Amino acid sequence: MYQGSCLCGAVRYEIQGPIDSTSNCWCTMCQKQHGAASGPYANVASNAFKVVQGGEMITRYASSPGVERTFCKVCGSNLTWQDGGHGDCIGRIGRIGITLGTFDTPYDGKVTHDLYFESKPGWLP
Repeated sequence: MYQGSCLCGAVRYEIQGPIDSTSNCWCTMCQKQHGAASGPYANVASNAFKVVQGGEMITRYASSPGVERTFCKVCGSNLTWQDGGHGDCIGRIGRIGITLGTFDTPYDGKVTHDLYFESKPGWLP
């Protein structure tokens, strides 16, 4: 099991199942959402992701048709990415992408997918 939280600690979650894959999304929307070169996600079954504290502190944003991103409305920490068909960031149905930067439990795995790599910023080596 993995646990995670937002920056201010208002939202806490658990992942009660395996991480199927991980990804760095280099699309410009993830860059803007994260304020970084890419958005790193752990992709899990939607029913394995459980908010255990602060569900009322989560805000949802439809960033494009059918895509929902969630974040803490207090500190702004990015939490999840999911499409309206309940797919993860590599398009699998019944999955959700959870931002790796919000994990409290260390994750030592490797990133398994790079998405929209053509959008990687030129300022990176």
